[in-house]
Amino acid sequence: MDATQERMPALYLSHGAPPLADDPVWPGQLAAWSAGLPRPKAILMVSAHWEEAPLALGATETVPLVYDFWGFPEHYYRVQYAAPGAPRLAEAVRKLLHGPGTPVQDIPDRGLDHGAYVPLVEMYPGADIPVLQISMPTLDPRRLMDIGRKLAPLRDEGVLIVGSGFFTHNLAALRHTGPGVPGWSAEFDAWGHEALVAHDVDALLDFEHKSPAGRLAHPRTEHFAPLFVAMGAADAAGDLDAEKSVIDGFWMGLAKRSVQFG
Repeated sequence: MDATQERMPALYLSHGAPPLADDPVWPGQLAAWSAGLPRPKAILMVSAHWEEAPLALGATETVPLVYDFWGFPEHYYRVQYAAPGAPRLAEAVRKLLHGPGTPVQDIPDRGLDHGAYVPLVEMYPGADIPVLQISMPTLDPRRLMDIGRKLAPLRDEGVLIVGSGFFTHNLAALRHTGPGVPGWSAEFDAWGHEALVAHDVDALLDFEHKSPAGRLAHPRTEHFAPLFVAMGAADAAGDLDAEKSVIDGFWMGLAKRSVQFG
């Protein structure tokens, strides 16, 4: 480790959707968050929108965008984020994950999906920090936490590890609720916040059974799953208890809670 390099935190953020850019509050919250962090040498993104097994490394040279959404106005498909690739980071990830049980593959034409680039546009608009996106090879919380533990040494090399999801995510249920925040979203957010503050890892790992309205808040768990990569990266460095919620509140009924470890 470079003696002058400050250990980077590990983040879990709620990434929103393309219209996040038009929200009057949220982009400023993300920008203020990044402004208070040490400047990363590279960013490692784990998004809810890329599940691939074995674990895959995305583009490392020219990094395209994946417009993985439908039915939005045309201007959302014209957003650009020409971040540099991170081949050195990709090699470091390969070395850290190499071994039985964690095979790694390369998908060199796979770019940044909206779970990655939508928040990065707000946090690092200069697109001048190398970015690598990797897939989630599983949704099992314990396995994801173990992957995060293996990736933890990157934090001492200036790498910002970001798990990008949404603290509650049930778009189908939202279509059948009125204005305001649905009860299931508010209940899960409150429970998740309390579990994080109490450092109740066991409860979080078993959130589908331990939380109120867990099945409604996450009928499929891919948007909560990136949290466990960030938690693993924090646990291995001994700062899992240095958690704080940086952003809270709701957006279109969904909890946008975003947390920092370290």
